[in-house]
Amino acid sequence: MPNSLTKLLASNKKRPDRLPQSRIVASAAGDETAIYIYDAIVSDEETAYWCGGVSAEALVPEIRSIKSGTVRLRINSPGGDVFAAQAICQAIRDTGAKVIAHIDGYAASAATVIATAADEVEIADGGFYMIHNAWTWAIGNANDLTATAALLSKIDGSLAAQYAKKSGMAVDDVRAAMDAETWYTAEEAVAAGLVDRVAVGAKAEASWNMSAYARAPKAPDPAPDQVDPAATAEHRARQQQRISMLARLQVS
Repeated sequence: MPNSLTKLLASNKKRPDRLPQSRIVASAAGDETAIYIYDAIVSDEETAYWCGGVSAEALVPEIRSIKSGTVRLRINSPGGDVFAAQAICQAIRDTGAKVIAHIDGYAASAATVIATAADEVEIADGGFYMIHNAWTWAIGNANDLTATAALLSKIDGSLAAQYAKKSGMAVDDVRAAMDAETWYTAEEAVAAGLVDRVAVGAKAEASWNMSAYARAPKAPDPAPDQVDPAATAEHRARQQQRISMLARLQVS
């Protein structure tokens, strides 16, 4: 059985509104650069090829090539690999540009980590910002599993410190919110200090399949006359094939 991150990647790989072709879109106009993270976050291009996602391997050099001006970091992501997100964070901190994060829809899990590295963060009306404890899976004996649990605890502590630094919240309060898998509305994220403002006039982009998470907001069901039973069955069969393939890749 694949873990929740594998499920997250598999269930969103073929979203019709994902950016075409390139998973990373950067354009320069004067002294401004726009970088779009409109996908799950993965570590390398091989994983991105097989599973979909924005890879740190491709994005970090792109960020590090920017030396000045303003970066518009546009985020609509269900999360992903926390170590890949941390590599992207460090590249953002090291650039000489002013970085403004725009949460255009969802910033969940590792995507919120990236947002904390920006100088300013704004969120679209109707957007969501989610923090939770780190995930993984492990195989081995009791010593192996104990070591994995200790590593997860360290990761959670590091994440809590980043959120606390951005928001001004007490670390213990952040840890409690992470324990609960907290989904902040746009207004709640601003009130918590995790986001600086709600974007004026902007509405949230299309949503993601967040069924991998325990407490994700539920998307409205389509009207009965809009559902094609044959298409739904075919979609489920394709998804199961992708999940099985991803499980084999993760074990190898």
